[in-house]
Amino acid sequence: MQEIVITYETLFELLKREKERTDLQKLEPTFFSDTIAYIKDKKKIIEAKSDSVFAVEERKKTERQLENIYKILKELYERREKKIISIALDRSRTKSSLIDTSALLKEEKVVFDALASLLDNYRDAILYSVLNEKMPFMQQAEIKPKEEFRPAIELKKPTRLLRFTSHVPKFVGTELEEYGPFGEEDIANLPSEIADVLIGRGKAEEIREE
Repeated sequence: MQEIVITYETLFELLKREKERTDLQKLEPTFFSDTIAYIKDKKKIIEAKSDSVFAVEERKKTERQLENIYKILKELYERREKKIISIALDRSRTKSSLIDTSALLKEEKVVFDALASLLDNYRDAILYSVLNEKMPFMQQAEIKPKEEFRPAIELKKPTRLLRFTSHVPKFVGTELEEYGPFGEEDIANLPSEIADVLIGRGKAEEIREE
């Protein structure tokens, strides 16, 4: 795989490729560190102290872009997560060493190994116990409380994911909540009734789940 410089456009293309193909797609080994560096660069623009008109507009544009980046990364992670779970399940069921894990990042390989091991353990504890006429032996796993992560920009979970095909100024929703403004290629989760209007007017298109 050729080296990819992280930009908004490349992140969008990586998500698109992950959505369109059933197998886990290869990423650069430095994907996470490169992405973190890219986000930090964006935050530097937002935190810049200049009050010039150009700087203010650039900060607003970057804030919108950063919000979209968070959404892209979240969906990219969840799509890869689903595929990793499927691969781990195949490994546990078949015990095959031929299952291809080469597309896993090293961090994802840790998740994969943990999932496969967990599935193996519970398969032994439940299925094979019953097959041997024994009651399943289940031990409650220890769940440690962890601090909830909240991104710099809070993400909402409306019902439909849209990509805007043209500029849409700020508008008020049915419950007097404000949305926008949105620029071309922006991505946003919006209530279904609002999404229907925007799609019907040719202002946006839905990013559909597989």
